Amino acid sequence: MQRVLLDTQVLFLTYMGRIDAIPGKTLRILEDPDTIRLISSVSVMEIAVKHATGKVDMNEDRVQEAIRDLRLRALPFDLRHAIRFFSLPLHHRDPFDRAILATALAEDLPVISGDRIFRQYESVRVIW
Repeated sequence: MQRVLLDTQVLFLTYMGRIDAIPGKTLRILEDPDTIRLISSVSVMEIAVKHATGKVDMNEDRVQEAIRDLRLRALPFDLRHAIRFFSLPLHHRDPFDRAILATALAEDLPVISGDRIFRQYESVRVIW
């Protein structure tokens, strides 16, 4: 069984029915019933901030519905993940992205993301 950590962007795209924006190889991984799809609690925080600023129309009920419908497992952000921030180079300053990357490192997980800046973090395996 393969475990993967989804970037917030992937949750948005799949929830909004924009799976056409996800490359075929990546989509096959996501659709594989043997793939364990994880979402960081940090992604929920990111959506909450974007919702509060009017950037997305995805409230807490819709987030929970999307997580349930997409059969995602929540991965709480903990101290081990936060400590990994120290080992991340400062390629960009987005705290949500950096927390997702730190989580991937701490958990030894690949991240599914189309965010090009993620690829600058050589220690993180990125799938897209």
